Amino acid sequence: MYSYIRGILTEQEEDAIVVEAGGVGYHIYTPAQTFSALPGRGEEVKIYTHLYMREDAMLLYGFLSKDDLIFFKLLIGVSGIGPKGAVAILSVLSTDDLRFAIMGEDAKTIARAPGIGAKTAQRLILELKDKISLADAFEEKIKMGESQPEASTAAVKNDAVAALVALGYSSSDAVKALGGIAVTEETTVEDLLKQCLKNMSIV
Repeated sequence: MYSYIRGILTEQEEDAIVVEAGGVGYHIYTPAQTFSALPGRGEEVKIYTHLYMREDAMLLYGFLSKDDLIFFKLLIGVSGIGPKGAVAILSVLSTDDLRFAIMGEDAKTIARAPGIGAKTAQRLILELKDKISLADAFEEKIKMGESQPEASTAAVKNDAVAALVALGYSSSDAVKALGGIAVTEETTVEDLLKQCLKNMSIV
């Protein structure tokens, strides 16, 4: 029904915001990570939205990026995960971190979200691991014009995974090898690849 809402941020609650557009105040539930990136009250904001309908209510969920919205829709499509569970996951993990957790089959990281147990995390991985792509994620960020530092680090990770797959490793093993490695704007693909291969030799 709504692709996005552009308006003035008028209120900020514990788990939601109010955006006024066209004289209407929209009450929008958002993940905790969204709050740190919001503009100040009285400033304009653009929120990508999803209208969730149930018998007793119509709830609006919103995100600052289309990538977050896409992942929210994927999450609520997983059996046993509703909108609250999806928001809980996106409150503790960025979409990039969640992608790597899924591809690396890291259920422990996903289970850090409140209300998400180990079995639910495993089911999430099983149902979504074939629906996501690091390459697609990076291309989407470039299209959306997201911050260059974030895009560049995503590109380095993506290139390292691609190199490891070319060497004969599975995508899952390649992503697992990235776990725990700090990637900054100065990190090169070669540096990351060397560290990944070192991690793989230890396992």
